[in-house]
Amino acid sequence: MFLRTRVPAALLTAVLVSTGVAVASPAAAEATVTIPSFYTPPATLPAADGTLIRTEPLPLALSLPGITGRLPGTATRIMYKSTDSAGQPVAVTGAYVEPAVPWSGPGARPLVVLAPGTMGQGDQCSTSLALQRGLIVGTEEDQLTVSIGYEVLAMYRMLLKGIAVVQTDYVGLGSTDRLHTYVNRVDEGHAVLDAARAARALPNTSITTNSLIGLYGYSQGGGAVASAAELQSSYAPDVRVTATYAGAPPANLADVTAAIDGSELTGALGWSVNGFMQSDPSLQPVVDKYLTDSGRTALRRLSTMCAGDALLAFAGKRSTEWTTSGKSVIDIVKVEPRLKSFIGDQLIGTRKPAGVVRVATGVSDNLVPHGQARTMAADWCDLGGKVVYAPVMLLPTISPLLNHAGPLLADQGAAIEWLGDRLAGNAAHSNCLILPLLP
Repeated sequence: MFLRTRVPAALLTAVLVSTGVAVASPAAAEATVTIPSFYTPPATLPAADGTLIRTEPLPLALSLPGITGRLPGTATRIMYKSTDSAGQPVAVTGAYVEPAVPWSGPGARPLVVLAPGTMGQGDQCSTSLALQRGLIVGTEEDQLTVSIGYEVLAMYRMLLKGIAVVQTDYVGLGSTDRLHTYVNRVDEGHAVLDAARAARALPNTSITTNSLIGLYGYSQGGGAVASAAELQSSYAPDVRVTATYAGAPPANLADVTAAIDGSELTGALGWSVNGFMQSDPSLQPVVDKYLTDSGRTALRRLSTMCAGDALLAFAGKRSTEWTTSGKSVIDIVKVEPRLKSFIGDQLIGTRKPAGVVRVATGVSDNLVPHGQARTMAADWCDLGGKVVYAPVMLLPTISPLLNHAGPLLADQGAAIEWLGDRLAGNAAHSNCLILPLLP
């Protein structure tokens, strides 16, 4: 019912970010925007996870002239093979950027896998497409769509340090054969680890077998890299993760679901439910019996929306408006064993993570609640993980979205410096012993 094969191609208008920075290609400002054919996976996929399926040059919307080439570097759009939570092969898209500046640290140039924060569920929302087009404003299925490539700031900061970056679009975001499985921890963790494999397989890069590997993500991305750190030893032992920055991870979806209902990001509930049914179609009749016609319409609309669209259409709404009983999504999950089990399987913090992990969370964050992120860090400590817990102290506002977004910006510089130090071979000391004393 909510599954689709591909997003309709036409968007009304594409607008690039107005920054005064040079646009990579005049073609990026075309009047209509389509999902390029690159994003349609082939019928048959390779056997090995991380295998490159196809690549093409990716013109960056924001770039500057440099002495040895355009800054921040040369980008390649990639499609690679991964395995989803059902054990089935899946094609995932993303982008690799080779820095224009040299790596100043010791050893080979390091590689960071960047897992994006929430972009939405429509294929036009993918981060690799945003790198090319900057800001997209238009229509999608007769509704306004707005997508902003906000991850460019973190990516460019790393590139200008000489760190190579590969970014994943996640399962079903960009690739047109299925719906994005939003916050599915296994799909996201696998996509992150296989992005590192795909980057190492690219020809003519400065990445070597000796390149140290780091993971970086905030919000949805924080959960994705946290999951990847947990899954590395069993799924990708060849991807030796040195360090991970997991910012504001949605580690406990039950807590997060309750928190975002009625907030500016209520639409994310629809992406979650849609994604659950994509991952396990047998959940569809369980969900369907609770939905009103308006609830079905909301989920269908959200399946093609980006984060900007959802903010405009669903901010302040409650999931009780979608259900026949007037119960919220989290209340329904509590009484439906299959939904409760599925949500429980998404819990992050039950496996020792690889390498050292810096867990940052805003103490005032009440959108992706601080408490559940702190619990994940504490659980990792109990499992013997090497954890650097970093509570971010900002004054609370009346806006849950600002309480969540504030630490992203306030902590980003420190996070990238910390990750760069680890990739330069400098050790980090866990603060698990004092975590109980920290907020």
